[in-house]
Amino acid sequence: MAATDDILDEGQVDAALAELPDWRYRLGGLVTVYKAPTAAAALELISAVGRLAEEQNHHPDLDWRYNRVFLRYSSHEAGDEVTRRDIAAATAAGAAAAAVSATAEPGLHRTVEVAIDSEDPAAIAEVWRVALGYRRGGANDLVDPYGRGPTLWFQQTSTPSPNRLHLDIHRSRAESGPVLEKTAAAGALMNRDHAPNWVVVTDAQGNQLCLCTEAGHGSGAPEA
Repeated sequence: MAATDDILDEGQVDAALAELPDWRYRLGGLVTVYKAPTAAAALELISAVGRLAEEQNHHPDLDWRYNRVFLRYSSHEAGDEVTRRDIAAATAAGAAAAAVSATAEPGLHRTVEVAIDSEDPAAIAEVWRVALGYRRGGANDLVDPYGRGPTLWFQQTSTPSPNRLHLDIHRSRAESGPVLEKTAAAGALMNRDHAPNWVVVTDAQGNQLCLCTEAGHGSGAPEA
């Protein structure tokens, strides 16, 4: 079991990722996607990752899509943060991927959060938690205990947007450039005041979303 004093700070995470080019930091976890030569090879990788998880007593969130395997490691017992156990697990999973000739496509791993503007999150959070069957996560967060649904977080603000709900779409900074360019080309209004941490996107009808990266991942949450 990881303790809170095992949590890696931003500098330590960045240093570890320099040695793990297949992986990206994402909202308290390490994520990647491996593309195997065939679906059968993807199943071999899944089996290998499962064996490693049992040996390490540290289990990832895993999703199989034909010949692609989506992986996320986070230490839930340490408050959904990255610890040395996650670094070790990601390293071992990378070796297992290489053994089946899988290649990394970390840019395919994106994370979607639903954000709600509220002057008083505590007054409404329980309704959403019960309705969704979620558990409390970090500050103002509700998370799916099985990792299937998007995180719901409450953006505490005295000036909520008229459209109180928006999506935060998280990608790594390394892969965010083309998405920003294509989104702008699609006709969106792009507010880059907080780039590269996040860019506020407004469509032609005034609906908003945030395109976010891990840049400055200790600097706070985006405001649409």
